[in-house]
Amino acid sequence: MAAYPDWVLDFTDDALERRFGWETVARGREYAAQGRVGSIQVSGDLVTATVRGQQYRGYQTLVVYDGTALRATCSCPMRRDCKHAVALLIHMRNVSRRRTTPAWQQALTPLLDAAGGPRGVPLALQFTDRIDGVSMRPLKQGTRDKWVKSGASWTDLQYGYASSSLDRAHVAALKALLACERQGAYVYGYANTADSLILNGLRPDAWSLLRRAAEVGVQFIAGGDSYRGPTGTPELLDSPVEPALVISDADGGVRVSAELVLNGEAFEAAEDMLLGRPAHGVVLRRDGRLLLGPLSRPLTEAEHRLFAAGRPLTVPAAEVPLFAGGFLPRLRERLSVTVADGVQLPETEPPRLVCRVSFSDAAAAVEWAFRYGRGAGAAELSVVAREGEPPVRDRQAEAALTASVPDGPWITEGFAGARQLRSAILTGRPLFGFVGDVLPALEARDDVDVELNREAPSFREASETPEVTLSVTDAADGDWFNLGVEVVVGDERVPLAPLLAALTRGDDHLLLDSGTWFSLAVPELDRLRALVAEARLIGDAPGGGLRLRPEQAGLWEELVRLGVVAEQSASWQEAVGALLNLDALPETPVPVGLDAELRPYQLTGYRWLSFLRRTRLGGVLADEMGLGKTLQALALVQSAVEAGELDAPALVVAPTSVVPTWAAEASRFAPGLSVATVTGTEKRRGVPLAEAIAGAQLVVTSYTLLRLEAEHYRELGWSVVFLDEAQFVKNHASQAYRAVRRLRARTKIALTGTPLENNLMDLWSILSIAAPGLFPDPVGFTELYRKPIEGGDAEALARLHRRIRPLILRRTKAAVASELPDKQEQIVPVELSAAHRRLYDRHLTRERQRILGLVGDLNRNRITILSSLTMLRQLALAPSLVDASYSSQSAKIDTLVELLAECISEGHRALVFSQFTGFLGLVRKRLTAEEIGFEYLDGRTRDRGARVASFREGSAPVFLISLKAGGFGLTLTEADYVFILDPWWNPAAETQAIDRTHRIGQDQPVNVYRLVSADTIEEKVVALQQRKRDLFDSVVGSDANLAAPLSAQDIRGLLDAD
Repeated sequence: MAAYPDWVLDFTDDALERRFGWETVARGREYAAQGRVGSIQVSGDLVTATVRGQQYRGYQTLVVYDGTALRATCSCPMRRDCKHAVALLIHMRNVSRRRTTPAWQQALTPLLDAAGGPRGVPLALQFTDRIDGVSMRPLKQGTRDKWVKSGASWTDLQYGYASSSLDRAHVAALKALLACERQGAYVYGYANTADSLILNGLRPDAWSLLRRAAEVGVQFIAGGDSYRGPTGTPELLDSPVEPALVISDADGGVRVSAELVLNGEAFEAAEDMLLGRPAHGVVLRRDGRLLLGPLSRPLTEAEHRLFAAGRPLTVPAAEVPLFAGGFLPRLRERLSVTVADGVQLPETEPPRLVCRVSFSDAAAAVEWAFRYGRGAGAAELSVVAREGEPPVRDRQAEAALTASVPDGPWITEGFAGARQLRSAILTGRPLFGFVGDVLPALEARDDVDVELNREAPSFREASETPEVTLSVTDAADGDWFNLGVEVVVGDERVPLAPLLAALTRGDDHLLLDSGTWFSLAVPELDRLRALVAEARLIGDAPGGGLRLRPEQAGLWEELVRLGVVAEQSASWQEAVGALLNLDALPETPVPVGLDAELRPYQLTGYRWLSFLRRTRLGGVLADEMGLGKTLQALALVQSAVEAGELDAPALVVAPTSVVPTWAAEASRFAPGLSVATVTGTEKRRGVPLAEAIAGAQLVVTSYTLLRLEAEHYRELGWSVVFLDEAQFVKNHASQAYRAVRRLRARTKIALTGTPLENNLMDLWSILSIAAPGLFPDPVGFTELYRKPIEGGDAEALARLHRRIRPLILRRTKAAVASELPDKQEQIVPVELSAAHRRLYDRHLTRERQRILGLVGDLNRNRITILSSLTMLRQLALAPSLVDASYSSQSAKIDTLVELLAECISEGHRALVFSQFTGFLGLVRKRLTAEEIGFEYLDGRTRDRGARVASFREGSAPVFLISLKAGGFGLTLTEADYVFILDPWWNPAAETQAIDRTHRIGQDQPVNVYRLVSADTIEEKVVALQQRKRDLFDSVVGSDANLAAPLSAQDIRGLLDAD
């Protein structure tokens, strides 16, 4: 350790106090004693060190002495002459002294009594009782033993100006007292000045310092004040003064007095007796003496105000219970309290629970409180403590009252999980339980005050089960029937509107006006709500009633299951009965002029169509392809002609390619019918439509011509309209749909095996034409069925199936044509060649990345995405279909040729379908090269009929057909093999193609081969087809087809990116 400069020993305490001031030296001495000085570096007379200040933050301190002046700087906010520099100087001085003082002296010197040494000039403290408080100032003994103030002021002592001849023990004691002054102390009237120190401005430890000053010999002498005169002789009290309260009688009430008690003697407290703010000591003026002493403990600010007031407090008689029960126990916890003799304070009563209930219609507001005391002086407190409330709470008693209240919505969990009461609005079951059980129990208790705004209502739970009664009556509008729904519980009628509203909200009960209530947890009631909501969506009657059309037979059937039918009009029974039960169809003789024998299922279909026509209803004949929908329709027209009921011609609207087929079928099966075939517009015909069809009993036209001459067709009346392949009007925004919808006809019948091809709105479009009363509103249909079903709602799917069942008649070959030969379907995987595989995989990687980047905004990018998917499908067939520079070699064509060779060798004939005419072109070239005979048909073929006849009547073993051209209007039972070269999104298209041969008239088993390129997009398309079939089967019936537009999820699945 480096030696410190010798000059540090020259700086005695007096020298330091003169240089830095007494207070700074005192703080520096503390820091040095606490070991805050470190990292000392000595360079000649210059010394640097790190001194830790407040929060032990280090400051860089420098001191240097040149023999005449001491310079001290620091990095602290003071920058110079600070306590850190003093700490460094004292530390160095102490260390240097220990080095020069023998060890034995260092050990014994602190034990020596300073009094044994030489004493200096004594000091005294002069006390003056002033209007602003008791002041003190130091005096020193003069030459004639008189006390003088010269050279002994507080300033002299503080800054070391006092003569070194003063008694050091006295100086130290008074300086400690001076240091006890509160920071920033200010006493009203006078501040502490250079010659006065006000006791009110000192900290509570001033009393121990005054006693220490007296012990070292500082005399206490009296002063004088111009206002108050001479001050009594100052004396320190031997015992502390006790602050106390005295409770005495005051005309029925009580008086609360603040007193100061010294050795059992009480003094009425006054402001000028208190020292400090808040007070920590007192001054008593007695018998020419100024008695000074501490309080037994410092007062709080609130206590100071009470004791300084100088007058007692009066508690009125009515409020004495509140004072005795709430305030007095708390006061005793902090102050000495004496109750004077003769004062009778009431016993503290436990709190009472207040339950305040305000009843309104079917509800009650419950509030809680705790009441302390009785009468006008009672205090009512909320269940949760609030600021400023009277301090009367008995937490334990309140907790016990709370615990005694039964559970319910009025109970919650408070702080730390404690049980707590709360306000509550009660309705429903909680209200019934409260009024029936809780409220009577509370009213019977002595410790609960129950307050009601009116008499409590009475409630009764019905023991009977709700019964539903239904009725259907004729309405003024002949197409509608009035639906009546009535619900009864016991002998009380339940208003339908509140019942349905409660069910809609999900309530678990309903309260009647009589006070009777019953549970709504009855499945039949919830089903009733859904059915009535559906009925309202279909059509509200004027005045808010309900009404039905016969098309809603399925809805009525479900309603009947819920209740008792009280009344049904005869016309309603007739219309609905047959729709719900085919066995109930009226007997209708087969027309004599029909040149065909109807099979049993065809006879049922004919009677069903006849029933629809007689009852002015419409429907969908959705028989599977090949079961003779055309024949059943012709039978209906022939029957109407023979019965004399065909007051207007029947109209058939069909795809253009099928119009000749209808004419041919009519000529074959109903040769007596007068048939007019419309094959062109008026410009081409040369005559108006009415003239062109004059005298015809059956008119056949196309959707295209109907759209072009919609107004002319609408102007004519039709007895019945048949929509063949009705999926042509599946888009309800199309002109074709609008043209068909506006036709004036008694009955409209849709003929289609695939009423769904895109989504459920296709079904709505067809039904809105054939049975417009079933789902009149597309928005309502979307909310009730489309959205829930597309979201996976199985119940909505089942409900839709039940609704449409009465108006859709569908039979499958498997169910009704058991004599039809079997149809065997087989998927034939085709492996791509190595070169073809590499090319496909390269394109797949690129297109997958592209499509997945677009699928997030499917609506905007649908065309681009479908283009990419179509390219991948073509590439899976033959590379040259996407780029002419690529090879036209196709493993699928090789496989097809092998299968055809085997088929032809055994005497079979085959239909070959593809979606892509380009691929059919490659097949044509290959068949020509292989010398295999074929016929060809696609959408551009002009002599369609000739090509079909050539195949049927000729010997060509193969018929190449594009999927779109061969989807309908063809009967090709001459073939018994079908090859599907590429799967299409729409499985219905494939089914239609297959049914060209697998239909009535086929006497050979039909074999279907689907050629699928392995590990390509085609495998994903096949899986997608099955999912679509499953949904359609659930809605329309088994063995049906569906191809909805590709969703984002479908597209990701096609690319293995789920």
